[in-house]
Amino acid sequence: MSILRRRWAVVSVVVALVVVVGLTSGEDDADAKAPSVATVVRGPITALVSSTGRIVPELDVEIKCEASGEVVAIPHDVSDVVKKGELLVELDPVDEQRRVQQAEIALSASRARVEQKRSSLTITERNLATSRTRALAALESAKVRAADARAKADRGKSLLEKRLLSQEQYDTLETAAAAAAADLTSARARIEELETEEMSLSISRQDLKLAEAQVASDEITLADARERLKETKVYAPIDGVVSDRSVEIGQIVSSGINNIAGGTTLMTVADLTRIYVLAAVDESDIGRVRVGQDADITVDAFPDETFGGNVARIATKGVNVSNVVTFEVKIEIVDDKKAMLKPEMTANVDVVTASKPDALHVPISAVTKTSDGYVAYVVPTNGPAGETAGAGERRPVTIGIRNDTTIEVVEGLAEDEKILLSTETAESRWRAERKRRGPFGPH
Repeated sequence: MSILRRRWAVVSVVVALVVVVGLTSGEDDADAKAPSVATVVRGPITALVSSTGRIVPELDVEIKCEASGEVVAIPHDVSDVVKKGELLVELDPVDEQRRVQQAEIALSASRARVEQKRSSLTITERNLATSRTRALAALESAKVRAADARAKADRGKSLLEKRLLSQEQYDTLETAAAAAAADLTSARARIEELETEEMSLSISRQDLKLAEAQVASDEITLADARERLKETKVYAPIDGVVSDRSVEIGQIVSSGINNIAGGTTLMTVADLTRIYVLAAVDESDIGRVRVGQDADITVDAFPDETFGGNVARIATKGVNVSNVVTFEVKIEIVDDKKAMLKPEMTANVDVVTASKPDALHVPISAVTKTSDGYVAYVVPTNGPAGETAGAGERRPVTIGIRNDTTIEVVEGLAEDEKILLSTETAESRWRAERKRRGPFGPH
């Protein structure tokens, strides 16, 4: 038996046990009535917090496309079951295929330029190395020749002074020495030219690095183009059911990344492996709701069915609408029949905040709040009830859990005792008390 049915069973038992004694004093005073009497009974009692909400799935994923274009295929419709990785929507890929081809051509050209510059650099490096070797050898040879020519010219001068050498022979030796010195200067200049060529070689190396960087950039561009081509096909991110489809074949959709408005929503996929009720609980009741408490859920679509659930989450912050504050309570539906329910159905929820299988309880109107606590008026056992509530024995009581009609008496009364009912309506009296102090008792 569900919690809701048990509650009505308890209410029926209590109502059946209430004995209403109507006394009249004559035809002229037909409206005068004696107080009503109820019996203290033992049985189950359940306290509930009732609310309404809507059914939601575990996940509700809006599907958008990262690319833009014309829709050419939609394999699934609303209510179709899809598996993760299945194709949901396909866009016309022609434009993206062209971009891929352009990127491939650009990358091929960049790679060719890199190979060209790398080969040219290798040749230049080898030529420079050969030239340097030759220049260094020529420099050493020029140094030797210059030193030898200068030595011969110096000896010729000495012989000229001794008149052992003619002036013409001496002039020839000086000319040879001067020529050797010039060759040495030229050899040194060639070494300096090689240093300049080495600097040019450094620039060539930098050009090669720039060409390699261009290759890397073109590779990224090609990867992006291939990714954009892949994005023309949209796949299911989760296992679920198509709960909404917003586009048709031939429609032009915009990217969810590049569009400032967020792009076109293609469809919605819902994960129904776990379903919940999002219930709005009044702030006056939220203090009695705890995570893990059981709940009974009913929906208008299946009025004869009750679905079991558990409180999964309680919102930390309330929502104020028209000066009415409510807190969102998320209740997971764990019933075996949960497949009957569909997202966005309106649900009626009864959260079981407290329950006892065996407790003394009485109608709410049998207990009165006073400045000293709660009291009940017990009908004397040695005679009939008096004409007013004051005729009963005033007895302090300790209350426990309660619902809309019944309240538990923890101490102060015994089973089968008769108690007087207040003439004030129970609903208005307990509502006023709740407004002043909030929910009372150990709920």
